Order: sequence, then structure tokens, then C-alpha cells
Amino acid sequence: MERQRDKHSRIVVWLKVALPLLALVILSTLFLVARKIDPTMAIPYAEVDVADRIREPRMTGAAYSGVTSDGAALSISAEEAKPASDSTAPSAKGLAASLTTPDGRVTQFSAGGMTMDSAKADLTGGVTVTTPTQYQIVTDSLTMALDKTAVQSGGAVAATGPLGQIDAGAMQITQQDGSYVLLFNNHVKLVYTPSN
Repeated sequence: MERQRDKHSRIVVWLKVALPLLALVILSTLFLVARKIDPTMAIPYAEVDVADRIREPRMTGAAYSGVTSDGAALSISAEEAKPASDSTAPSAKGLAASLTTPDGRVTQFSAGGMTMDSAKADLTGGVTVTTPTQYQIVTDSLTMALDKTAVQSGGAVAATGPLGQIDAGAMQITQQDGSYVLLFNNHVKLVYTPSN
């Protein structure tokens, strides 16, 4: 019994010395083997030229949404938007928009750029309109009212759809008597393509 106590006491004494020494060896190995920190390899927080942002303020991933007086939901998103300045209106580029009528039909718009005021958005830089009736319309520019469903092309349009190819001097989307109407006017030319 006495021998077991002596043996136990000796083991405890050895462990009191050996374990702290082992811990020191492990810590010193960690510091000796650790890689050196290269400050040039730090993760960049932003690749933004701050001086350029101060000179020309803008935001990325901008979005606007609202409901027109006739109940259509309008949403506009842009890759980049700039606020109004003394000489320019608010503008955006890389534009995608959708107009959803109360009956659930969605008309989609994409454009290279846009300027906007409180009443309307002017889409420019090549505009593509995709209607729920499967028409795809291409025009240089168009104006979209923000308070009601009223879309008007700025000039000639070319459209492809279920009937074939349509070329016209102008196009508009309006709300008439509770219905939403796509209207081509001003020297309309239809090349009919019959379905097989």
C-alpha cells in the first residue's frame, strides 16, 4: 500500500514537470513553423476608387418600384444609378424593368440607359420589350409614365410575334376601358408568317 502511494506521488511529481515542458515545446513549434504575414496579400475590402466616388456619386444594384393609378405594378432595377446634379437628371445604366397588370400579365423591358424624373422614365440605348402576348419589340428609345400605364416609343419599332414581323413608326402600351392594349401606328407594315 505504501509502495503504491510512493509510486503515485512520483508520477504526479514527474507530470507536474513534464506537462508544462511539453506545452512549451508545442507552443514554440507553432511560432517557429508559422508562416510569416505578408501585408500585401491582405484581402481587399473594396476595389473602389474613393476619390472617383466622391467626384461622381452613384450606387450599384439600384431599384425602384411602385403601383400606377390603374393598379399595375412597375419595378425598375439598374446595374448602376447616379443621382441628379445641377445639370443632369437622375440616370441609370444596365436597366431591367417589368410592368405587371392587375390580371397578372407581365411586360418586360431592358435598356442600355435611363433618365428619370417624378413623372416618367426615358429608356435609351436600345430598348427591348417582351410582351405577355409573345411579341418582342426593339426600338431605340421609349418613355414610360410612372403614375399610369402609358408607354410610348421614341421612334420606329421592329417587332416579331405570333403573326410574324411588324415594322411601325411608333408603338404604345396603354390602358383603355379596363383592358391593356399594345398599339402599333404610323405606317405599320406586317409580314405575316402562317403557323404550320
